Amino acid sequence: MIETITSVFGTGSMNSLIKTGGAVLTVLLVVPALFKLLIVTIDEGEAAIRTRNGRPIIRKRSRAGHEAGEVLVLRPGSHAVFPILAWYRRVDTRVRSTDLPARQLTGSAGHQHLVHASFDWRPVVTGTDLRVFELEVVHVTERTGNIVGAALRDLVRSDGRLELPMNADLSAAVLDACAHHVRRACGIELLSVVITGDALTDGYLLSTALSAAPAADDLTAARAAAVLSAHLTRTA
Repeated sequence: MIETITSVFGTGSMNSLIKTGGAVLTVLLVVPALFKLLIVTIDEGEAAIRTRNGRPIIRKRSRAGHEAGEVLVLRPGSHAVFPILAWYRRVDTRVRSTDLPARQLTGSAGHQHLVHASFDWRPVVTGTDLRVFELEVVHVTERTGNIVGAALRDLVRSDGRLELPMNADLSAAVLDACAHHVRRACGIELLSVVITGDALTDGYLLSTALSAAPAADDLTAARAAAVLSAHLTRTA
């Protein structure tokens, strides 16, 4: 019995079976692992930049519509990669919304407004913009919020009316005033700015009362003059 088993393991058919099994295991295990390691799939709503040794790869020469100084961008789809030499870093390109803290802004007439605002944004998938977004700016939302807040303050300060414009009109004006600056400074597209409220503050009420006081004084003086004139007429 033992001799029979030994003879079976020693035959060429057994060797052929072992080789075939090894080939099948290689196809089923090793090839998918290599494919997963050397091919990356960038999903829709994402992008990636090429890296080497953990550093983004930056173009040294202009070619095929790309400028020198841009990072190499991988768009949605499958791309070949290789550890260390040609790796990648994912970037979420979906739309995000950021709220600005409420601000007390003063108009040119001295009226104060408590303004709430938010803005929607997303990264721009170009080599130049992603270089700014990934390498040059640490807190994108903070920097963008400062730019949007400055534009909003300037618009409110230049408005001499007692009440601010309609929220939609003011939102569009702020967007037009700072969209280009935001993209150049942060590498993102400013999609919309939403002014969500304009509440009256104590300063607003006080300035309204002060501006109404001269008119009330003029009315009182006119009434006093009319009474005095009527009294002098009777006396005469």
